[in-house]
Amino acid sequence: MNKASRLRKKAHFLLHAASAIAALALLLLCCAAATAEYDPNHPENLEVDDLTCYSAILIQADSGEVIFEKNADATIYPASTTKIMTAYLGILLDDMDRRVTVSASAMDIGDDSTRIPLSIGEELALRDVIYATVLMSGNEGANVIAEAVGGNIYNFVALMNSAAESFGCSATHFANAHGLPDDNHYSTARDMARIARIAMQNDTFRDVVRQTTYRMPGDNIYKERNLTTNNRFMINSERNASTYYRYGIGVKTGYHSAAGYCYVGAAEKDGVTLISCVFRSTSDANRYTDTIKLMEYGFSQFRGVTIAELYRQNPKIVDIASYALDDSNLGKLTLALKEVSSEGSSTIVTSNSNIDYLSRHLSDITITEYTRAFSAPITEGEVMGTLTYYNDQGQATVYELLATRSITRREKLAPSIDDIIAYTEADPNPFPRFTFEFALLYIAAPIVALILVIKLFKRIFKRGKKKTKVQTVEPQERYYR
Repeated sequence: MNKASRLRKKAHFLLHAASAIAALALLLLCCAAATAEYDPNHPENLEVDDLTCYSAILIQADSGEVIFEKNADATIYPASTTKIMTAYLGILLDDMDRRVTVSASAMDIGDDSTRIPLSIGEELALRDVIYATVLMSGNEGANVIAEAVGGNIYNFVALMNSAAESFGCSATHFANAHGLPDDNHYSTARDMARIARIAMQNDTFRDVVRQTTYRMPGDNIYKERNLTTNNRFMINSERNASTYYRYGIGVKTGYHSAAGYCYVGAAEKDGVTLISCVFRSTSDANRYTDTIKLMEYGFSQFRGVTIAELYRQNPKIVDIASYALDDSNLGKLTLALKEVSSEGSSTIVTSNSNIDYLSRHLSDITITEYTRAFSAPITEGEVMGTLTYYNDQGQATVYELLATRSITRREKLAPSIDDIIAYTEADPNPFPRFTFEFALLYIAAPIVALILVIKLFKRIFKRGKKKTKVQTVEPQERYYR
């Protein structure tokens, strides 16, 4: 083999080696990108694989809009998150202060069930049963609610299924009130989010699920008890440093070997309320950290903004007439906004990208009425009109539009029609004052005009009387033969 051949062979080897190294580098880069860890400083970059759970969903509570999802329509066992529906129907359909008695059938829940605990024959208020059932996830408490509201558990479960159907939960079927595994007891993350969203619209339910402790009054069997939840999403402690969420407002945990670790959560920040569902997470802690990731992602996408905040970004500017010539702003007047009455919330929940659009099109969602003519003089703080906003519930928030500066009137300004009318109405003399201008305009001018009209008519009349001369034809001589 000559020297040239050896060089060519060596060059081919180096070329192939470089290609292999480049391919390996690209593969490593792709693997690194695929296995990139979740960055809590950038929650907006959340990916499906950042969640340990099998199924999840995040919705905006006011509108129900889906913000994020992962296998949201997969069939799951809801476990004790079932008690969201149980507690909600108990609040909605019965008297919270009614006394109920714990039956033997209600206590038939198996030895491995979570308990409040209650005892057969115990008499207590339905309110106490509902609070205790949610906080302690007591299965016997769910049965007590079911029997109190439905007369028996079977009837109550039928009510649960009817309610789920009316909520649009077509992939949900309940077989009991507590959530213990059953082949006919199933749901999806999407359906459970719908149920939680509707339940969270009830003020009493919201109060129940946001509690971490509850004082259980003494009754015919037990003395007064202080109950504490095991919901680590809601309890701020050193042990829960990674699972506690300061914006959390509930709602319910769930666990069974068949269901895995579950959590339906709710959080509120800057006027935005979010609801999340996490099912079949890999551990107790991960169901909460998955929930926090979802919430942080949602708050990075949405925010609540008031009408006043939108207005300040794009305030109304009006042109004032008759301003003094030394006015540096040439009569332009910015109007400030001041709230004077409110029947409900004036906060709009929207995506961050939509806020600028709303501020520029605020007139599309509000009603403006001006009560003052745009004419100087203007006094700072003077009310120029009103702006009214109606929220989704038809509740009105009314604002005054105020002048932000004073504007003086121009001197030696020709009177406007309004000025002339006001001057005339204020004059006590019912007849016009006799002046040279008055005589010229109202006496001399009409007479001159009348004379000119008469002369014009005379000229036309005379012209009509003139006779036109007719040229006579002279007879020609005629010859006859």
